[in-house]
Amino acid sequence: MPLELAARSGLIEPSATMAMGAEAKRLKSLGLEILDFSLGEPDFDTPANVLEAAIKALSSGKTHYTHPAGIAELRQAVADHYTRHHGVTTDMSQVVISNGAKHSIHNALMAVCGPGDEVIIPAPYWVSYADLVKLTGATPVVIATTEASGFKLSPKQFLEAVTARTRLLMINSPSNPTGVVYERSELEALADAVLQTDVGVLSDEIYEQLTYGDARPTCFATLRPGLKDRTITVSGVSKSYAMTGWRIGWTVAQAPVSKFMGDLQSQETSNPCSISQWAALEAITGPQDSVVAMRAQFARRRDHVLERITKLPGVTCTPPGGAFYAFLNVSDHFGRKLGERCVLDSTSFCMAALSSAKVALVMGSAFGAEGYARMSFAADLATIDKGFDSLERFLAS
Repeated sequence: MPLELAARSGLIEPSATMAMGAEAKRLKSLGLEILDFSLGEPDFDTPANVLEAAIKALSSGKTHYTHPAGIAELRQAVADHYTRHHGVTTDMSQVVISNGAKHSIHNALMAVCGPGDEVIIPAPYWVSYADLVKLTGATPVVIATTEASGFKLSPKQFLEAVTARTRLLMINSPSNPTGVVYERSELEALADAVLQTDVGVLSDEIYEQLTYGDARPTCFATLRPGLKDRTITVSGVSKSYAMTGWRIGWTVAQAPVSKFMGDLQSQETSNPCSISQWAALEAITGPQDSVVAMRAQFARRRDHVLERITKLPGVTCTPPGGAFYAFLNVSDHFGRKLGERCVLDSTSFCMAALSSAKVALVMGSAFGAEGYARMSFAADLATIDKGFDSLERFLAS
């Protein structure tokens, strides 16, 4: 008899963003021109100084096992960053380096959640949150936010969702998929609500260096005395330094929680890639000119995308304050026939856009927000314009 899958195999689905990206690549391989706005990946090259650091690490033989939680130099650099830039005194023992921020989130959830627990997740949320919670045996409690509220969770919504089983609140600012950035005062109000409970916080701050205009990132753990003791902060080098393939993320948490995450990692994956760790060290401690330049490019693209959206019939968008996504409200087109497809929901809308307009977007339902489609503007302006030209013709058909 063939092996039967464990019950947990039914808890997760493939990442929708990865699936749409793979489909776009498949169509490209057939010779079709596909305008791909599906993946959350900077289109810039990794900075030259980071590449040089990796080459130096290779040539000097830094190709062996490291401490499971990461090399001391990188862990100390991350701790110094939080101490110096965020004003929250951080020790190296609180830092765990992992194989990307997604792995960091998995480690964090495994550390503090288990069967019978509940985790509050504001929607729209990044596609992996709910499935990673399910893998721990805990239950994701999804709380819908609205476009009218700026896609932000209110303290009232949080407190109403808390039960005796609530273990954790997951929050993401700047946000994927909406690009929303909570104002400091809004996060302070949420922090006060959290401190009325026994609930911990997982704060995903991976886009912290990519904000625009008046928007500013906030490290959640710094907002109130004692809050850092029940906050797990997640970040990494993927987005800010165009290092998605290097797979380096980290967590900052209480030392006992971090020790467990390091022990867990020692059993699951051992250390992150040694060369990637030395490259990440240079990214954090070296010149930051590349971050400034990339952020300026993203800001120009953001403004251009918002201008082009105004010309799309029946589409609205809350202006993103950070990250590199536009979350398009496409619900006015439900019930229409676009191309060869009848559009009933965000999935059929995105499939119609892919097949007829040759534009790859990601359905809002994957982010817990039916009626929307996510567009990444991590692409050059010429490609963005071609995509919008095609979408305009598609929606007018």
